[in-house]
Amino acid sequence: MKSKRSKFVIYGLIGLAITAAGVILGLHFIPSSPSNHVEYLGSPNGYEAFVPNGQTINYDGHTDPEGELILNNGSTIQDVIWDGQYANTIIQNHDQIVQLNNQFVGQTDPFNNQQYVPLQDFYVIKGQVPVEQVTINGQTYYVIEANDINTANIAGFYTYQGWVSNFVTAMNTPGTIPERLPGNSPVFQWTNTIGTVAYETLKYKVYGGYPAGGYVLELPNGTIIPYGVTTGPLGSSFNNFTAPSQVYNPPS
Repeated sequence: MKSKRSKFVIYGLIGLAITAAGVILGLHFIPSSPSNHVEYLGSPNGYEAFVPNGQTINYDGHTDPEGELILNNGSTIQDVIWDGQYANTIIQNHDQIVQLNNQFVGQTDPFNNQQYVPLQDFYVIKGQVPVEQVTINGQTYYVIEANDINTANIAGFYTYQGWVSNFVTAMNTPGTIPERLPGNSPVFQWTNTIGTVAYETLKYKVYGGYPAGGYVLELPNGTIIPYGVTTGPLGSSFNNFTAPSQVYNPPS
């Protein structure tokens, strides 16, 4: 049995980890108008991300992925369901990432002699996210109404699982530049997690059949976050992220 209750918008901030510093603010709720069954979370000009956790749920007669929603301001909403377009694609992509993690994590990167780390797929939405609050078997969930999102405004990515929130923050940071690594980039030899993940995204591209790996987001402070692109969705609003033209050259 599923019963619907009033919807609400969630605002707040949780700690961010782009740098060692973080800001933690409270989370609060604003009731919605009773005439509107869907609320729009996030910023009209921002980027939000759904992060699947490997669980699925039967909702409205079909199987949907569960996870969390990271808003443009850093707030995280738990117990989120992705319902509608790309639900099956997200489930398949995540299963593929899990299989690749099981296969490679703990093995040694041949370029920097460090061990591979677990990667995580996530799905970025440009603009506000339509969300409906529902109760299923006594538990509250927040359902992303994906069919109400323009397909051009959804794209899938993967990076180190500990950097997903950083990646979303970077996308929302003015001056962040998506770039690609050349095959002879010295980044692959860096003996840190950045160097490992840079090469690992290329490895997952080959073994997972993903369209791209070996990309980075360069923040204004010079920090880079390596990432790859999943097998769909590939919304055209993200062309500069899914096929960056600029080459990253590390400082000498």
